Amino acid sequence: MTTHDRTAVIRPYHPADREAVADVCVRTAHNGGDSRAIYPDQRLMPSLFAEPYCHFEPELAFVLDDGTGRAVGYIVGTADTGRFVENFRRTWIPRLAGRYPEPALPPRTPTEEMIRLLHHPERMLVPELAAYPAHLHIDLLPPWQGRGYGRRLMRTFLDALHGQGVQAVHLGMVTVNTAARAFYDRVGFHEIPVVDAGPLTYLGRATTADRRGDGLRRA
Repeated sequence: MTTHDRTAVIRPYHPADREAVADVCVRTAHNGGDSRAIYPDQRLMPSLFAEPYCHFEPELAFVLDDGTGRAVGYIVGTADTGRFVENFRRTWIPRLAGRYPEPALPPRTPTEEMIRLLHHPERMLVPELAAYPAHLHIDLLPPWQGRGYGRRLMRTFLDALHGQGVQAVHLGMVTVNTAARAFYDRVGFHEIPVVDAGPLTYLGRATTADRRGDGLRRA
């Protein structure tokens, strides 16, 4: 066990973590790997997949602190996807529209594809996911993966959801990211069939601990 293993801690997100969380997002946003060569604007991916969650529902944002105060992983999400979409449409898009105006033509680059997603949050409202009202994003820097921290982040988040009375949660993952799928399978997620899911696979689970042994039992 390294010194960092002994001192690393999962804690609530603080506003001072914003840049570190954004950095983790950027370094894991391309199928689990570094996205900087694909999306040169390093504010773009955090603006979609990390920062709005920390802004709207900080009580559901948790980080893995490496023991020095720096976040090297995080889990963020929403208890109510419908409400999140409304907030995103009403207040988040106006904050970013000057930097990321909606493309007038069909997207031609990965950056334009993401900007198009930014302007269409209703894409998150998938009928087949109605029984799983919450959703999440979880990312850790590669040196911190495979060491049990993802499980601990997930249990912390699920407990927080359960404490709000939320019974089930979903996530959407890029299907080709097989390492991520293996992790989600280990922590009790199952596939949710979605018509016309495109490049994504949707997974869901209950927020309660799985007595069959998903490794996420409460302490």
